[in-house]
Amino acid sequence: MPSISTKRLFTAGTILLNKTIHFENGKITGIENALGTPTFENISAAFFDTHINGGEKLYLTEEVSLEAIDDIFTASLKTGTFYVLPCVITSSPENILKGLAAIKEYISLNPKSGVVGLHLEGPFLNPVKRGAHLAKYVRKPSNEELAGILEAGKGIIKLITIAPEQFTDEQIKMIQATGICISAGHSDATNVEANHAFDLGINLVTHLFNAMSGLHHRKPGLVGATLARKEVWAPIILDGKHCDFDAAKVAFNAKPDKLFIISDALFLGQKKMKFKWEEFDATLINGEYINSDGNLAGSAVSMGECIKNAVEQVEIPLETAIDMATERPAKAIGLAENICKIDVGYPSIFTSFNDDLNTFEVLNMV
Repeated sequence: MPSISTKRLFTAGTILLNKTIHFENGKITGIENALGTPTFENISAAFFDTHINGGEKLYLTEEVSLEAIDDIFTASLKTGTFYVLPCVITSSPENILKGLAAIKEYISLNPKSGVVGLHLEGPFLNPVKRGAHLAKYVRKPSNEELAGILEAGKGIIKLITIAPEQFTDEQIKMIQATGICISAGHSDATNVEANHAFDLGINLVTHLFNAMSGLHHRKPGLVGATLARKEVWAPIILDGKHCDFDAAKVAFNAKPDKLFIISDALFLGQKKMKFKWEEFDATLINGEYINSDGNLAGSAVSMGECIKNAVEQVEIPLETAIDMATERPAKAIGLAENICKIDVGYPSIFTSFNDDLNTFEVLNMV
């Protein structure tokens, strides 16, 4: 029976020492104490990025194609991330439907890839907090357009970012009835509006601190409501650009069990120096993508780099940081029963990394 052995095995937020993992037919069959010197330094379940916009050269919302999706997947593989939710952002109705069709076709043609669905970020956002999203495409939801997207996105959309204050309760329940995970983001929700959304069952936000109403001691906003509600998951971009590392420490102290990592990468690998799609533009400056208005336009960081920052800058224990890139995101969007855990019956797909957190490699034993 095939197997691999490791000095440190990271799973479920813990570290197990000197273990051998057995697998067969793409599934883990057992874990036992290693005999002899293990081959790998560190192994975890494969990383999962629930928010990524482009690969090394193509931006999915602009280049809605199988090639763009594959660019995201293959670029992520190079950085130790196997599972991804490619993101289509605020754009025309036609472009969104095209994106849904492309993801559906890609998964059909590549059923063993780590592309597990689509993250639809927008278009139903608050224009006040649209960030780099194009104002001309930001809109309020109509029942007709929403129903069309939900019908076309059956089994494909795993996550949708909305500004909940732009929705009726009926419209939120329309999405929930499909099983799609809703995330509150690009939102100017008041504390009352945010808590109402959470009371309706939304339990996730999009890139904590960024593009949402901030925390003020008399107006807690979406940030304050998120930090106050223990059940709400909060992904965070740990590049040191999208939020100060001290702000990340505050978030971790408030939500030690519900914080997780995303890249929100505009492009990976820092090979794409300039980009323009319609009025959306970005230039790579000092490790961050900036648009012509001087605003952040997406990160240039990988999941592995975020983990390294979590440990070295935010002082998060390594085993917790790894959990924030594996099982936590899977739990947040309802996929934890199938991926991102090292246990019997789970996929034999792992991430190997060295002790200095500079090298991350996907080990696909399927």
